[in-house]
Amino acid sequence: MKLKIKLPLLFLLMLLILMFSIGLYLKFVFAVYSPIRTTLLDSRYIALLLPIFAIAGCIFFILIIYIHFRIEKPIRRLNTRLGEVNVVHPLPPLALKRKDEIGELYKHFNKMEHRLQLAHREQTDMIAAIAHDLKTPLTSINGFTELLATHKDLPETEKQEYYELIQRKSEYMVELLNDFSSFTKEKLELESMIATPVKATELFEDIAFEYEYELAGLDIELTCRHSFTDSIWLTVNEPMIRRVFGNLFSNAVRYGGKNKLKVYMTGYLREHYAYFQIEDNGIGVPDKDMSSLFLKFFTVDQSRQIQKGGLGLGLASCKSIIEHHGGEIVAYSSEYGGLGIRFSLPLAVQR
Repeated sequence: MKLKIKLPLLFLLMLLILMFSIGLYLKFVFAVYSPIRTTLLDSRYIALLLPIFAIAGCIFFILIIYIHFRIEKPIRRLNTRLGEVNVVHPLPPLALKRKDEIGELYKHFNKMEHRLQLAHREQTDMIAAIAHDLKTPLTSINGFTELLATHKDLPETEKQEYYELIQRKSEYMVELLNDFSSFTKEKLELESMIATPVKATELFEDIAFEYEYELAGLDIELTCRHSFTDSIWLTVNEPMIRRVFGNLFSNAVRYGGKNKLKVYMTGYLREHYAYFQIEDNGIGVPDKDMSSLFLKFFTVDQSRQIQKGGLGLGLASCKSIIEHHGGEIVAYSSEYGGLGIRFSLPLAVQR
């Protein structure tokens, strides 16, 4: 029960108990004693009022005890925990099995602490990932330049090979920095995102038309189907939602890992959300890595990342965009054998 209901009921109950006790007491007094005809300061009046004061004092004491243990103490504990928040060495979650406002406050505090820890871990991972991805090509560039500087008598053909290797490593570093810069720019764009009404059918069919030809050029078959009607509208930032589809198709092509790769795009309605699925028949992702796919800089296989390129920001970007639209995105093992990504978008007010 909520505190806004519980506290008034408690005070009302205490008041009723007090009035009932006073009523019984006065009935007993006037039944036993005749009315006392004297001033209110008479000691007999004061003696008669003492039990009433005692009852009121007991009720007041009970209220103080309740407020102390049920309100003040939990809030003081939460206030103490705020001063002990530590993202480096996280403390156990606060436990409070209550379903009122204070219970919700504890639950939201635990979620906030978890988000702080996750943000700290992502920052640490970001630094480690960037350092790792830049260290490898920098080491190669340093080695090649040192070799060219110390061995000036190398044949021109061999020198040209080293120059080309240095150029490729430099371009790879520029690509990594551009990916990171685009991701940070996108985070800023999401804060000022403007959404407009879009028909679900038009959005789905435009995406299907665009990528059917693009994937066909890569000898990849795209199968599309949906159950949307013209009355279904979404309120979205269309360029960003298109970016989500682009990342998902790019991810399927880059990491599908099969010569005869097939991609399946599905759309359907469930309750107040439109759902979109991108699946493939590729090599898939181990179950243990499913929950980590949307973390920044996470890649299933580091060697595959180096070979295929990228910082591991594509799916993290998709998660940010979908959540800013009020939807959810999940990864699962597709029935076609590869990876499946499903995301939802809330429906707009029906026209």
